[in-house]
Amino acid sequence: AEHEVDGLPDDPEQIRRNWAAAKIDPQRLLDDAADLRRVRELGRVAGVPPWDITKAMLAHADVVICDYNYVFSPRNRAALETVPGWDTADTVLEEVGIEVRDYPSALTLFKNAGAIVDGTRVRFPRGMCRELVSKNAPSQYVQHGRNPERNVIIGGKHTVFAPNYGSPFVHNLDDGRRYATLTDFQNFVKLAYSTPYLHHSGGTVCEPVDVPVSKRHLDMVYSHLKYSDKPFMGSVTAGERAQDSVDLARIAFGGDLADRTVMTSLINASSPLVWDGTMLAAAQVYAENNQACIITPFILAGAMAPSTGAGVAVQTLAEALAGMAFTQIVRPGAPVIFGSFASSIRHECLAVYPTP
Repeated sequence: AEHEVDGLPDDPEQIRRNWAAAKIDPQRLLDDAADLRRVRELGRVAGVPPWDITKAMLAHADVVICDYNYVFSPRNRAALETVPGWDTADTVLEEVGIEVRDYPSALTLFKNAGAIVDGTRVRFPRGMCRELVSKNAPSQYVQHGRNPERNVIIGGKHTVFAPNYGSPFVHNLDDGRRYATLTDFQNFVKLAYSTPYLHHSGGTVCEPVDVPVSKRHLDMVYSHLKYSDKPFMGSVTAGERAQDSVDLARIAFGGDLADRTVMTSLINASSPLVWDGTMLAAAQVYAENNQACIITPFILAGAMAPSTGAGVAVQTLAEALAGMAFTQIVRPGAPVIFGSFASSIRHECLAVYPTP
């Protein structure tokens, strides 16, 4: 109500003409600290609703203080979300872009889809990544286990619990803390299988360092298939290893996956704003075979991203959107999850601190 002025046009085209004729400069108004009284008077004289002027000023503000209902009310929040420049992740993707390293075929795929490629830097027209994901990726999907009774629905209102991921060490009462082995890996798979409170077998439940890296992925995937019939995660440390995971799963599922999604695998960005050939190659293999990917920027605030929560959120969304869009370029409709790992680092001692 404070922004209302009687007698102003409500035709958008007329408002645009009035705006142009009055040469309204939102940045200048903000620099001059124009208050509501001045904005109302300018709107009355120019024939432009004061709320339109205020919204234009928001795009140039560093901080906006407003009533909480503009954050929590969908109707009011939409007014802020339509302010040009507030879709900050899209601004990063459009103006800064993403570095794509050691994977020329990804550059070609992005370019053919409409992105602007300059060397290894890829910039995306505003909204391109978001549109690719929203129009193609499913809102939920079924991940199949070898036992159909173990199938899980991922997405929507469903919650799926899985074991931890990536621990290089294990700890027990007899031996204390030590490097993990394949036997430890198999035991964790068996434990996850035995409990009804974990719906999923997980992936790298620990890192079996006693097995050479060149064949470690084969032993891990085989262990999931042998000691559990729950859904599981595949290898992502190379495109070839992702393909090995698909091939092993195909054998275990009777020789033909029949386009079923049987793996959901973790794909990490190399923050800040880099996707490398290792991760993209694995993501491409899985998307081509209709296997799901969790596209997850791996961020330590203050080291690989800004220190602020807002900065981390923007970077996370930008990196994830680029990765998710890649899967949809490879195969529209391939299942994909927006993942996020964000923690922080203390510069005095370079210690990593867990954060929510």
